[in-house]
Amino acid sequence: MQYKVISADCHIDLIWLPPDLFTANASKELKDRMPFVTDGEKGPVWVSKSGARFGLRNGMGSGGREYIPGQIHRSDRMAAEGLYEDGKNGISRITDPDLRIKDQDRDGVQAEVLFGILGAGMRLNDPEAATEMMRIYNQWLANFCDTHPDRFAGLAAIPNHDVGAAVAEIGRVVKRGGLRGLEVANTLDMKPLYDPDWAPLWKAIHDSGLPMHFHTIGSKKPDMDAMPPLQARQAHAVYITGFQLGMARILMEIIYSGVLEQYSDIRVVIAESGTGWIPYILERMDLEWEDQYQDLTLTMKPSEYWYRQCKATYQSDKIGIRLIDLLGEDNVMWGSDFPHPDGIWPDSQSFIENELGGLPEKTRHKIVCGNAAKLYGFAI
Repeated sequence: MQYKVISADCHIDLIWLPPDLFTANASKELKDRMPFVTDGEKGPVWVSKSGARFGLRNGMGSGGREYIPGQIHRSDRMAAEGLYEDGKNGISRITDPDLRIKDQDRDGVQAEVLFGILGAGMRLNDPEAATEMMRIYNQWLANFCDTHPDRFAGLAAIPNHDVGAAVAEIGRVVKRGGLRGLEVANTLDMKPLYDPDWAPLWKAIHDSGLPMHFHTIGSKKPDMDAMPPLQARQAHAVYITGFQLGMARILMEIIYSGVLEQYSDIRVVIAESGTGWIPYILERMDLEWEDQYQDLTLTMKPSEYWYRQCKATYQSDKIGIRLIDLLGEDNVMWGSDFPHPDGIWPDSQSFIENELGGLPEKTRHKIVCGNAAKLYGFAI
């Protein structure tokens, strides 16, 4: 295939999966703790017997919200293409591979990287069941990607609460084949990445040869139900606007931890993180390392690990593009975030042209295609 645009950040969320996927494939001991679909006030809804709620089947965004016209402009653009209406009618365009390809063709995207269900695993609030849920999902995702390996690069969902379980899941994923990366759960309560308890995971990732991903989750969501309406909107605006900045912690922890020093071939992607803030963080890390932290297990400046082993994805970031010489043209990958309502489908081509149109063709091609093609094995 002649690749021109590859989205390095797209999604398959729990709410679009087959309704009986987890209950039909879970072990006998865990079957009753799996998510399933039942009737709700506004249509079929994903729930668990423990009381977890995952949202409307084929709903909007990762949380399966109800689509309400006029609330979010990007959602209105998606609705205009019939995405949510088809979903209500049981047509799962996100998880039907042929229908998904048609939607990506509409957006001028020839291949995509697929992030998964780790957010739903966190909401389940049952670590053992979540590990089983990820195992089932990873098997399903590998089968999904096998239908069109020239179009789909799936990322295995890897738990973070139990390093032994994470290592075992990586082993299963590698043995099965068909997936092209590992997405380690990024949660607010996880141990810092410099904690030595992570050591077996880093070795397993190194041995797998697959790139490691952490996806943005934002900061702790404010309790808006306890606030007056205006204050709740203000709190939500702060939460959404700063959503991507939490990835600075991930970037600093993985570099300062010495993992990238120990394993020079591990490749790290911080996803949907935006990029405009990264040069500042790299400069601060270099300054602090030179000033007072040269006793850490690093033999290079922190920024050099970024250039050697790290990448970030974004969907719209005019400031980041202006700083591409500081970020590195090999270290940035564009993604549409399809089908999330803060993404830019089906208008990706206009965003790319507006934001990257002034770049040299070689640089532009790396950002929207070449870097992802090289990392995930799409032959160009």
